[in-house]
Parts: sequence; structure tokens; C-alpha cells
Amino acid sequence: MVWVGILAALLALWLFLIAPGHASRAARAPFEGRAFAHRGLYELDQSVPENSLPAFLRAVEAGYGAELDVQRTRDGQIVVFHDDDMQRACGVKGAVRDFTYEELQAMPLFGTGERIPLFSDVLRVFDGRQPLIVELKYGPDWVLLCEATRRMLDEYRGPACVESFHPAMVRWFWRHEPTRLRGQLSEAARFSRKTLSLPLSFGMSRLLSNCLTRPQFIAYRVGPKPLSVRLAEGMGAMKVLWTAREPKDHARLMRENHAVIFEGYRPTEGRVR
Repeated sequence: MVWVGILAALLALWLFLIAPGHASRAARAPFEGRAFAHRGLYELDQSVPENSLPAFLRAVEAGYGAELDVQRTRDGQIVVFHDDDMQRACGVKGAVRDFTYEELQAMPLFGTGERIPLFSDVLRVFDGRQPLIVELKYGPDWVLLCEATRRMLDEYRGPACVESFHPAMVRWFWRHEPTRLRGQLSEAARFSRKTLSLPLSFGMSRLLSNCLTRPQFIAYRVGPKPLSVRLAEGMGAMKVLWTAREPKDHARLMRENHAVIFEGYRPTEGRVR
């Protein structure tokens, strides 16, 4: 009987740790059943580069939402850019936070005529016509990024939710803007193990930080999901999948998830004209 009690207590603790938050139907509605173009509707050869204004305009016009990434420049501007460093996209050493916005404008995206856009310009492109999933990138200025992103989204009249890999940023929105839909990004430990310790990568892949953030959706990398993730979904978390790359799988993934983030093709399911 003692062991039964111990096991029951451990099970209750586990469920407490991974339990999600709950969102109203109205908060979920703009995102459910939708396909989101990963970093905009860009070309894989970067002729229309990812996270560029043309890529986002194409997503809007094609009827897709978009998933994008925001970071803060050295002079406090909020820009849309994915990577932790500038090397892949711009051929420059350093991170976004090391440069002013003016300096970034001298750096072409993937050798094209496009430049890293301001988040405010991307919001003007969308103008409330399609939903946005906004990923906040963690860095030493993460609180300032959260504050600025919140202000900009509060002024924006279209549907937009937030997500992050780092629980501190998800928790910030839970505390400061609990009515905005928020999500926890996660993936199998073998991926995050490249940058995190084994205990941290295991805990993140099993959503053990949910007790600190109570995310209303889980954005999980395509592939098998641990039991913790499936339980959190069973307790009401929206299921968001990233990143679908096979057109033949899209219809099935849309059936299995509430929303799908895709790239490299144009699905017919999950778009709104």
C-alpha cells in the first residue's frame, strides 16, 4: 500500500508538472485548422528569402498564416530574423543584437535585394488578414524583447499568438498578458541535446516546465511524441506541428493536429482566401 501511495503521488506530480493552460474557443479559433508558412512563403533556394517582406506578402495573398521569429537589435528595434548568428543568411559574423538596425540594412538576405525587416513592417503586410505565430528568440535582452513585442501586438488588430523554446519567455506572457494565446516550442531530446545539457534537454522534451508557463498550445517538432506531450494534449493543449516538409503528408498532419507549420510546398488544406 505504501508503494501504491508513492506511485500515486508521483503520477499526480507528473501530471501537475505537464498540465497545460486552457484557452477559450474564441482565442483558439483563428489558429485552428490553419496552415502556417514557416518564415513566410519563401523559396527553398532563397530567391525569395525566408523572413522577408515578399515572403510574408506571398503567404498573405495565398491564404496562409505565417510563423516568424523576432529579435531585438542593439538600438532596440524589433526585427524578424531566425538564426542566432548572421552567418548563414547574411555572411556576417555576429548576432542581431550586436548590430543597429541601420547596420543590418547594409546586409543583404541570402545575396538578394531584400533586407531584414522590422516587425512593424511585417505586421503592416499582414494587416489582420491572416493569423500569425510569433516566436520570441531568447537572449540576454529577452525581457525587453517580450515587453516590446507585447506593445506591438497590443496595437495590432489581427490574430497573433506567441511561442518560445525558452520557458521564461512563455511564463512572461502568462504573467503579463494571460489572455494572449501562448505556446511552448519543444522537440525530441536528441535535437536539443546539441545545445543543452542532458537533464535540461530531457525536461524540455517532456514539458516538465509547463508548471511554470501553462502553455495553451504545444508546438512540437514533427516525429514521434513522448507520453508527456500526448498527455498534455489530452489535457487540452492545442496541437501545433513544426515543420512539415512533405506535401503528401500534409492532409494527414492537418487531421492529426490543430495547426501545421509547413515549408517547401503549397498545401490546399488550411488556407483561407
